[in-house]
Amino acid sequence: MSTDENTTTATATTAGETVAAMASTATRYAVAPGYRVNVRSGPSTQYPVVRSLPLGATVAISCQKYGEWITGPYGTTKIWDNIAPGEYVSDAYVRTGSDGLVAPRCA
Repeated sequence: MSTDENTTTATATTAGETVAAMASTATRYAVAPGYRVNVRSGPSTQYPVVRSLPLGATVAISCQKYGEWITGPYGTTKIWDNIAPGEYVSDAYVRTGSDGLVAPRCA
């Protein structure tokens, strides 16, 4: 292997480890107690359910997007939390401690 190949491999590994470390240290927010929250493929109840969160779940919010207004245990909001690629939950069911955005807006 040439020096350039070793450097590229080392850089890729370091970048991958950095992304993994960031994901594991991301702030996690509790889902409302007693609720099995539906996770949808987009920021509205018009999108299909892709899975449901179990009781006592916590989520890491990668970004947030405005969508359908939803009323839940934490108020009424049109903010939807992106918790994984193609997975959204209404912020009305996530205890973020804020009525506004707590993560960057999704592209």
